[in-house]
Amino acid sequence: MIRPNRAVVTARHRVVPYGPVPRALRAPFDAHARRPNIAAHIPVASRAGTHHRGRIVSSSRPTLAAETREVLGKKVAHLRKAGRLPAVVFGHGKQSVPVTVDAHEFELLRRRIAGSTLVDLSVDGKKAHPVFIHDVQISPVTRRMLHAELFLVRMTEETTMDIPLVTVGEAPAVKDHGGTLLHALEMLKVRALPANLPERFEVSVDGLVDFDTQIHVRDIAIPSDVTLLTDPDEMVARVQPPRVEIEAPTVEAEAAPEAAEEAGEAEAGEA
Repeated sequence: MIRPNRAVVTARHRVVPYGPVPRALRAPFDAHARRPNIAAHIPVASRAGTHHRGRIVSSSRPTLAAETREVLGKKVAHLRKAGRLPAVVFGHGKQSVPVTVDAHEFELLRRRIAGSTLVDLSVDGKKAHPVFIHDVQISPVTRRMLHAELFLVRMTEETTMDIPLVTVGEAPAVKDHGGTLLHALEMLKVRALPANLPERFEVSVDGLVDFDTQIHVRDIAIPSDVTLLTDPDEMVARVQPPRVEIEAPTVEAEAAPEAAEEAGEAEAGEA
């Protein structure tokens, strides 16, 4: 039996909006606790692929072709003009390999996958190896991609990664009572084998029926093959009550009690 090792990698993620929560997930009330059943509204993590007997099974991984490059430093500007994006492949103590990828194809790929999605990278037409898109450098002026980092993974080695939290549904405390939904946590840190890393954790806010109810990390269903590293007691979301503006008293309102007090003193003096 192969004992998985551990590695640490971080990645940037893109949050994608999703549709309404299925009716089956909207268990409205826990009769024993007499409190909203928050856990009943938290779906399990989502992975790329299709559902099979209640579990999401990964489909074929997306692919990316790269070519080795010898051009380094500022000289890579002409590569970008030619539609090639400079990148580097690294990981597991191996020497980093400078490469280029088709900029347009890479942008399309980056838009449709999450940071925890494995990509089969082939360099110079050789055998493909799984990588994560670790980071993409963006120009602050043109907003165009300047450079990409591709992290080479081992499928038998556990990886630590931040997975985004995506809220779904509508909080009754917002809809019915005018509150404001507050997101206290945007990522969950987990550890798992690369193939078991979720793309996202969906958190339904349908159970936030009042301003006292909160969703915590412990309320989120974590797959058995994923280890949660974030503190379970951390709050994920709650609804803040609307602000109530108190009008300042008018001059007339302030003067009325003073006049009544002066009149009372005058009557007491006459007596």
